[in-house]
Amino acid sequence: MPKLSRPSVLVGCFVAMLSLQPNAFAKSKGVQVTPDEAHQRVDITIDGAPFTSYVWPSTLKKPVLYPLIAPGGIEVTRGYPLAPREGERTDHPHHAGMWFNFGNVDNFDFWNNSDAIKPENRDKMGTIHHQKIVSTKSGTHRGELVVDSLWTNGAGKDVLQQTTRYVFSSTANSRTIDTIVTLTALDHVVFHDDKEGLLGIRVAHFLESANEKGGTFTDASGRPTQVQASNVPGATGIYRTSEGKQGDEVWSTRGRWCILTGTNSDHKTVSIAILDNPANPNYPTYWHARGYGLFAANPLGQHIFDPKAAPLNFTLDKGKSVTFRYSVILESGAPTPAQMNQAADTFAAEYK
Repeated sequence: MPKLSRPSVLVGCFVAMLSLQPNAFAKSKGVQVTPDEAHQRVDITIDGAPFTSYVWPSTLKKPVLYPLIAPGGIEVTRGYPLAPREGERTDHPHHAGMWFNFGNVDNFDFWNNSDAIKPENRDKMGTIHHQKIVSTKSGTHRGELVVDSLWTNGAGKDVLQQTTRYVFSSTANSRTIDTIVTLTALDHVVFHDDKEGLLGIRVAHFLESANEKGGTFTDASGRPTQVQASNVPGATGIYRTSEGKQGDEVWSTRGRWCILTGTNSDHKTVSIAILDNPANPNYPTYWHARGYGLFAANPLGQHIFDPKAAPLNFTLDKGKSVTFRYSVILESGAPTPAQMNQAADTFAAEYK
């Protein structure tokens, strides 16, 4: 397959597809950025083709990128809960597109929050509110979207200010989203050691594991979620990491990168890679990667993944900030470990 490379960075505002004339995409080159605040979204296209949207609908408890579309127009994210598709799993309604949050911030759960939470439990949850679009850029080979959001716990207290810089880029065979998140503590904040974090993607059915049998999964508060075994054919996903772990062995292990590869019903092979960065806290990250379709990088769990390790309990004093840097690559085919290592080296050098 072609050599994997980190594309030149592009950020674009994605022209709202439903409002476009049939030939509008064909006229749009490079990365175009069109914020549509009236519809709570920013849409991104590459050479007129849909890539992703930054959305903050009232039905979610945090902003997300949805959908993620790989080269060739292949959608790699699950549709539920935003746009359910027949045959998909409908567990974990808080798993929407690609997001950034955590399961235990001062004993409030930001990860598992959704409209499915019972009213008597909602004061234990946290919500991330989109505040504003700070800036957007369009360009032939590069673009950026910068947004602000606010973490508010179930007691109504604002605890974290978040600024996220998304950088979008592409080559003929790949599309990349670099995500740079800076969190600033509005008071003393503790991210208690927890498995539910930090950068997450819920993937399409074809990227689920064929070996996944379902089961009961519990969140930080012990609330169970039943994941039904799927009888829908076509699950082909296989995880691989920089440390040579594969499949079910990936969960709870560390690595500088992890890649998920599967083949869709049109016999097209696609991979999603997440790259960690040496400048991130607790590098290399643990992988919270499940066969039913959750693909997440979580550096803020530690004891939860390795009982022999001490609890991390990452702490920010009031006014202090921390930055997390991740690169998500949607790639045609299945890159080799050598290609992934090269991409990780480049990402590490670019964002220090």
